[in-house]
Amino acid sequence: MRAKLPHTTGTVDRDGVNLHYEIYGEGEHTIIFVPTWAIIHSRGYKAQVPYFAEHFRVVTYDPRGNGKSDRPDDPESYSVENLIEDVRAIMDATGTEKAVLCGFSFSGAIAFAAASRMPERVVAAVSFGAWTPIVEPLDFRKNVQSEDTADEGKFTYGYWRKDYAGFCDWFLNRVHSEPHSTKQHEDAVGWAAQGDAEMLINTQQTRIEHGVPITEATYTGLQCPSLLIHGLADKVTPYQGSQRIAELTGGELHLLPDVGHAPHARFPALINTLMRDFLARHLGTHKPVRRKANGATRVLYLSSPIGLGHARRDLAVTRELSKLHPGLTVDWLAQDPVTRFLQANEESIHPASRLLANESAHIEAESGEHDLNAFQAIRSMDEILIKNFMVFQEILEEEPYDLVIADEAWDVDHYWHEHPDLKKAPVAWLTDFVGWVPFAENGPREAYLTTDYNAEMIEHVETNPGVRDRAIFVGTRDDIVNESFGAGLPHMREWVPKHFEFSDYIIGRHPSQFGSRDDLRNRFGYDDGRKVCIVSVGGSGVGAALIARILAAFPTAKKLIPELRMIVVAGPRLDPLAFDVPDGVEMRAFVPDLDRHLAACDLALVQGGLTTCMELTAAGTPFLYFPLRNHFEQNFHVASRLERYNAGRKMIFSQSDPDQIAEAMVAELKSPRVALPVAADGAARAARMLADLI
Repeated sequence: MRAKLPHTTGTVDRDGVNLHYEIYGEGEHTIIFVPTWAIIHSRGYKAQVPYFAEHFRVVTYDPRGNGKSDRPDDPESYSVENLIEDVRAIMDATGTEKAVLCGFSFSGAIAFAAASRMPERVVAAVSFGAWTPIVEPLDFRKNVQSEDTADEGKFTYGYWRKDYAGFCDWFLNRVHSEPHSTKQHEDAVGWAAQGDAEMLINTQQTRIEHGVPITEATYTGLQCPSLLIHGLADKVTPYQGSQRIAELTGGELHLLPDVGHAPHARFPALINTLMRDFLARHLGTHKPVRRKANGATRVLYLSSPIGLGHARRDLAVTRELSKLHPGLTVDWLAQDPVTRFLQANEESIHPASRLLANESAHIEAESGEHDLNAFQAIRSMDEILIKNFMVFQEILEEEPYDLVIADEAWDVDHYWHEHPDLKKAPVAWLTDFVGWVPFAENGPREAYLTTDYNAEMIEHVETNPGVRDRAIFVGTRDDIVNESFGAGLPHMREWVPKHFEFSDYIIGRHPSQFGSRDDLRNRFGYDDGRKVCIVSVGGSGVGAALIARILAAFPTAKKLIPELRMIVVAGPRLDPLAFDVPDGVEMRAFVPDLDRHLAACDLALVQGGLTTCMELTAAGTPFLYFPLRNHFEQNFHVASRLERYNAGRKMIFSQSDPDQIAEAMVAELKSPRVALPVAADGAARAARMLADLI
């Protein structure tokens, strides 16, 4: 799912070639992201557009030959002259009087040439990994016209015709050459698949036949401020090109060690910040104003929106922390449905929460019928995560907070480890699992990717151990899953204790605090002799298939358990009216005190989320749990923990038809497990670990 969608789309006809454009945001100033070489299209700026559209009017367009723009057959259509004039046509078509032009690689030259040609309409020029004809290209580019098809010389017409996909994979590996760039590479390969060899040949042949109308005079004639960012490890364009352009334009230059050709894709937090600050200095745009501290102790709390359980435990931690720091102010940076829970508990939601891209909606979009590859879903959430990180970062640049508490806020942990200089406050990192785990049936590719992601996390923590001022594992050492991080990496049970403290499990409110079970049953009307079964699938919409399957099991279960009363809690993101509900089943939407109902019922049927399962374990309530297929956390980390606690009956959704579910309900009611006790003071322990950071 995209972090932001355009409010306007259209096409402009440039001498018979239709160029597709999109417009985002409503800012006073406009940024036009000029498309690079047509091997990829405008989505190459996906890490910039959603963020800058909060402050600027943003225009993107696809290049001739890729995306939603036309693919002309004649080489001359791809001439550099045409590409420069495409910028003017896009400005005219979108009603853009003046703009910032931003280019990447080849389109850096196009952006600077257009800026030089239209000085009255371009207010700033920005380039990442600039290509320019005024410096010698790298050797691999020099025989492009060759019909050689040998593997060692892939930058040739011959090889492109022989194996276009193989060339794209090879070339884009040069573009995204840094370690742990698998996602950026996969994105680019997918975009390249929308083009073809003959189109790429046309883009090169026209430069050879018609030349490139860009000289040093192009740059010396620039009348607007310029920013050039280039990686010193670039394997596609020499960084000396950006150096020379900066000399000729008097522009601002950032040369980044160990960074490859596409810094805006691989290191977007740093690049977005550099570009934002450059534009602020020259255009008077976004300038963070640091507010003065008002004397109160302030915490910014980031609670994961993927499941309401995090919110309940996070609220419990803040209540305990407030006992240790009276007068503590907690602001929550959160999303729906977490915000509904927090508002019901009269908590303060930071106003910037409205700017966050919705992670729960993304998870739902990635799910199938009781199927969610959680690793891939989070991996494909990169566009959303960088957008949300920038929202978070700007809050801390403007407001003084004494502590950030990040409950599985993957964006903050990742980008602050990548760029420790961006860190603006002490941070405590909470998680109830550490380590991505592949499914054997998903093959070696998933094993490779999870290992790569684990390796990056390990490198982050070991290289910059001071980024996390405190890392808290919500559990005990025994709750660490008995797995390796991957080939050549440490075992989880060896590595995690070296880098985490342990709070034991944190329950929002422990069932021991609810009063007697008899009183709860009386309060909820569960004391009429019937067997109360509660069905709950969490705060996202992923559980619709499970609800439907359980509803289908109800008639059989009712025959086997005549005294059965079933209550289905659909959750805040599922409409109870959307289901085919048998007579006798009671449907509910959001229930803010669901944990008390789970403690009072006779049986629960739930998804495999850790929080709900551990609440049931603590309450001693028998339950069936159905881990989502391909959900590594539910199938490995959660299942391992529940096995240790001797809690719950694990059900495989694909192997559980309605009759089997009904039979399992009977079996669990007849022979409930006796679970190990769950800690009642986990929140207090976590609060004590946090208290000295304030």
